[in-house]
Amino acid sequence: MAEILIGLVSGIVSGTGMGGGTILIFLLTFVIGMEQHIAQATNLIFFIPTSIVAIIVNVKNKNIDIPLAIIISIFGILGAIIGANISINTDVGILRKCFGIFLAIIAINEIYSIVKKYKKSDVKK
Repeated sequence: MAEILIGLVSGIVSGTGMGGGTILIFLLTFVIGMEQHIAQATNLIFFIPTSIVAIIVNVKNKNIDIPLAIIISIFGILGAIIGANISINTDVGILRKCFGIFLAIIAINEIYSIVKKYKKSDVKK
């Protein structure tokens, strides 16, 4: 049952374009107790069908700048090759800490953005 809920939550977040993989990796390691390397690899398989669906919906709605997407995709593939090799050769403990730091940076940025937006709207009143 946990797997179904994790898939559903990750799919919803992924469909909104907010990075369902980040949620998926966290839930697989924290809730199910999966090793970090396996959770990250599982995320890559999860990403394929969810991104295809998101691409189809966004192409229909004309939300994608195709030339820009092609350039980003080419360099994203190169980055993925480099990142996968780094991940394979990195100790699980270090990988978990790096992932935690990454999540903390995202959280700090989001909190900062919310506070900045709140202060900006408060000034207008």
